[in-house]
Amino acid sequence: MTKTALKLLLPALLLTTTAFAAGKAEVKVGTSIEKYEVQGTSDSFKVAPDTKLYAGTKITGVENDKITVVFLKNGAEASKVELKVPRSPYRTHAFKTIRAGDSGNWTVKILGPDGAEIGSTDFKVEVGT
Repeated sequence: MTKTALKLLLPALLLTTTAFAAGKAEVKVGTSIEKYEVQGTSDSFKVAPDTKLYAGTKITGVENDKITVVFLKNGAEASKVELKVPRSPYRTHAFKTIRAGDSGNWTVKILGPDGAEIGSTDFKVEVGT
């Protein structure tokens, strides 16, 4: 290989390695968890106050480390929890109890060990009586 080819190839290899090392998260939001799977998935929920919504995630590319699950309401952080990831792939979940006044646009972000976003999903909540 020529030096020019190496100069072009090396940055691409570094980007690929960095992207894989950061991990990846598949994220779903629903009304319950059964056998590590999210049930009642949707992108819009009409719920009573004090209902729990679950963010289930399948993490790949992260081992013996931690991720952070962040729930955001209308762009502002509403809750955050740190979870251990012992192996890859690994399924885990977090929940948010929806209260009166929590209607709006929501996002769940999964942050890798370095704080970078590795997955997210958006959903709407309407709180009724």
